[in-house]
Amino acid sequence: MSKLLDPKIMMAIKDLSLAAKTTIDGFMQGINKSAIKGPGMEFSQYRSYQPGDDLRLLDWKMFARSDRYYIRESEIETNITLRLLVDASASMDHQDGDFKKIDYARYLAASLAYLGNLQGDIIGLNVFREHEVIALPAKQDFQHLSRLFYQLEQITPAGKFTAADVYTPLYTGGGSSELTILISDLYQDTNEIFELLDVAGTMKHEVIVFHLMSRNELELDFQGYSNFEDLETGETIQVDQSAIRKAYMSKLQTYLEEVKERALDKRIFYRMLRTDQPLDTAIRDFLNQRKKLKV
Repeated sequence: MSKLLDPKIMMAIKDLSLAAKTTIDGFMQGINKSAIKGPGMEFSQYRSYQPGDDLRLLDWKMFARSDRYYIRESEIETNITLRLLVDASASMDHQDGDFKKIDYARYLAASLAYLGNLQGDIIGLNVFREHEVIALPAKQDFQHLSRLFYQLEQITPAGKFTAADVYTPLYTGGGSSELTILISDLYQDTNEIFELLDVAGTMKHEVIVFHLMSRNELELDFQGYSNFEDLETGETIQVDQSAIRKAYMSKLQTYLEEVKERALDKRIFYRMLRTDQPLDTAIRDFLNQRKKLKV
């Protein structure tokens, strides 16, 4: 797998569009070429003719070679609508080493958007921050992709996650099925994030949640710090990390299991991602879920 999928190397590329292209090019070099297909009709396999099959699907060249009747099956690749939901609440400003959760989120979203555009998908972006939703309508062209990259570059985390009464009107009405991807650390004041996922679920969208966690919060390893501030409320507490680590790890594990179970109960694909790990896992998950979506 390309080293350019390493977040530290990827985030050294300041141009977001170049970083996304470099990431996807590196990813595609490391996987079976057949895993990524563009729009159109692609040959899949032959199977024996069965009574009732459409005779127009018979492969006469194969019959000439084998004197047997075969049906040529093809796989139809269809475009989908891909909607990226990015959490821009203040907790996404959490930092581990040289970069923040929001950095990982913007590069992940850019990479998925670039790959979706490459496959002919229609792509939209919603950024959630207290009291507002920045919405970029779903379109398919490189100009639109450039606007999406620009919006991702402008994200400045602030406040809490958008309240449900603000974003719910954006998701009312009909529309075709989408592949909805939420990139978030899932920190919420009440239940606003899972209410958003409920809305997407009722609209019959396929949903992926990429749950971002940093190494230092997963391991409670904040070297040299004893005072901790809640980025969204501003509250501070004093902590002896070594004294509470065992209890913290136990509660964290319980929390992660509950979040995963809650997502699975809603038929949401859930993946926890460490922000110091390469993006290939997330990209593979996107490709797998894309194949399942029926337009």
